[in-house]
Amino acid sequence: MTRVPRTARRSGTALAAAAALVISPGVSLASVRTPPQVEVNAVVAPGVSLASSRMPSRVVTHSVVAPGLSLASSVVPVQQATVTFEAMVAELGNADPDVRLRAVQALKQAAYPESAVPLTRALADTDDRVQFEAIAAELNIWLADKVVPRRRVGLVVEVRTRISAPAIFEQGSNAIEPLPVPLDVLTALRTAGRDENARVAAEALYAFGALAENAYGRDRAALLSGSAADLAASLGAAHVDVRTAAMRVIERVYGWRMGDAAVETTIGDAVVTALNDRDYTVRMTATRALGAMRYDRGVQGLTDIYQHYERGASATAALTALARIAHPSSLSLFTTALAGRDPNLRRAGIEGLARSGAADQLSAITTALEKERNEELLLAGHFANVLLANGPIDPLVDGLTRTRTEAVSLAYLQDVAPGRARLFSPHMPDPKPNVRIDLLQVLGTSGDPDALGIVQPLRQDVDPQVARAATRAASRLGGASR
Repeated sequence: MTRVPRTARRSGTALAAAAALVISPGVSLASVRTPPQVEVNAVVAPGVSLASSRMPSRVVTHSVVAPGLSLASSVVPVQQATVTFEAMVAELGNADPDVRLRAVQALKQAAYPESAVPLTRALADTDDRVQFEAIAAELNIWLADKVVPRRRVGLVVEVRTRISAPAIFEQGSNAIEPLPVPLDVLTALRTAGRDENARVAAEALYAFGALAENAYGRDRAALLSGSAADLAASLGAAHVDVRTAAMRVIERVYGWRMGDAAVETTIGDAVVTALNDRDYTVRMTATRALGAMRYDRGVQGLTDIYQHYERGASATAALTALARIAHPSSLSLFTTALAGRDPNLRRAGIEGLARSGAADQLSAITTALEKERNEELLLAGHFANVLLANGPIDPLVDGLTRTRTEAVSLAYLQDVAPGRARLFSPHMPDPKPNVRIDLLQVLGTSGDPDALGIVQPLRQDVDPQVARAATRAASRLGGASR
């Protein structure tokens, strides 16, 4: 990609004097009053003509004092420009980067779904500022709680909340509306993840990872297949922030779900290679990713790490990943760990035996936990009891109510849910919204045909976050059947 000089990217004072007014049906533009020094751009909703455009009760305006003028002395003629959605999209191809930037900012604030695909052009812009704004604009379209980038306080523009792709990725799927994201958008974000600017690349990768949650059924299969080469290449990036972002996204996006095809060697082997990355965080994330992917070709590398370290964080991560893969060759490692003294390794050993279907080891697990008080170890025992003896899921659901054990319980429930969706039905009216959300997440990824009828009623839940989680779960289950 040809890049413009960095000094040129930051030039232009026109941006400082720009302001945006988003118009949708409701009130005429003429009725809006603005300070005399403010330039106003009105973006009319897609398909609405200028003659018919009216303003809603919710109007967003931005005010900027002209450069070099004080609040007391700044007086310039009123300038109002009403712009259609189509005209603003056309400005994305303007030769002036400041014009392109203003267009992207206006579309970001409007957050029209129709702008998602046109904005992909800006994701490949030669100006970094435009790219950053385009990434934020794409995210804002699907954010459950839309971000108004700026608001007017008196005559001064106050920046409110920056749209941060890493922060949204960290929040998980509940931060995003459960609506399909066009593959063109996901492809453009993934491609921007190869940008020569490491900050742009990392931001784009996290945005891709956040929105990829909304790919269901055949769309998910196409996404996984089409993303392998690009994400594998990103693991070889020179900047550690890009490699870290790529690995975290791979762990999230390629984490196994019911109905997924085997992981392609293109990306699986790249993650195995990353076990030798010079950065500790990348190595540890690669270890977790291999477990999440259940990638058999990673077993030998993980075994070597475990046997080399024997104890500590690296050994625990390696054995935990092996326990998620549950390859027959690892059984002896699991039984040895169960008999050991390290609680983290013992837990991984129990998990591995449970996922391996080693029913003959259930009595040994029960005996080993007879006098145990460690909550996470006890949960591992309940997990094994469900998988090896069809025990109740109640103790695992109860673990969702405690902050310390919520993540562990959630992971265990996701493993036991396929084929057991009906066991979840009595727990769905739980009075705690976070428990209902967790259970919906579990059922949504279960691929169990009985799950859809259980999650549908919660789409009318009084808690909007629960209702959103139910809609997402239903979309996943419906997509998985296609």
